[in-house]
Amino acid sequence: MKMYRTVFLLALAPLLHGCIAVVAGGAIAGAHAVHDRRALGTVLSDRNIQLSAIDAINKHRELTQDDNNVKVVVYNGVMLLCGQVRSEELKQLAQSSAAGFDGVVRLVNQIEVTDEPEGFWRRRADNATTARIKTGLLDITSLPGFDPTRINVTTSHHVVYLMGLVKHDEAEAATEVARNTDGVVKVVKLFEYTD
Repeated sequence: MKMYRTVFLLALAPLLHGCIAVVAGGAIAGAHAVHDRRALGTVLSDRNIQLSAIDAINKHRELTQDDNNVKVVVYNGVMLLCGQVRSEELKQLAQSSAAGFDGVVRLVNQIEVTDEPEGFWRRRADNATTARIKTGLLDITSLPGFDPTRINVTTSHHVVYLMGLVKHDEAEAATEVARNTDGVVKVVKLFEYTD
């Protein structure tokens, strides 16, 4: 009988693992929202808009093939489109697909048109740049109350986009970290200021 219980519990463990991951993921998201200057409803709305816009863009196969790559970031109702596509028509298709969602107060289309969009490994390098910048933000200790989780960092083809609800001195400090990170060619500030 004891052996059957053990076998049952071992068989049940993979199922419980998924539940634990969902609970842990929710706790992490909730903890992040505690530090966010956006209202919880805004955080959830931004995430919903982002996922809906990604889904709308992905419905167009031409935007997801031939190394075309469109990133969507939504922060406090500001939607950023960045990445690379092979034609101006594809850039406009991405914008028209992502536009019109309730809750978007501004759409910033920074998609680059190029004959040769960067491939998988270059995009991984951009992700590494983003990680280095986020790590660098942890070193900002001279500003009382500065929380690096309030800065959204996105990198696309050596260009860094910074978003967040920040004070002017926080924005400048974060911008300096990004500018001084290896591989960064340009920093685009899309901050909203609280002071």
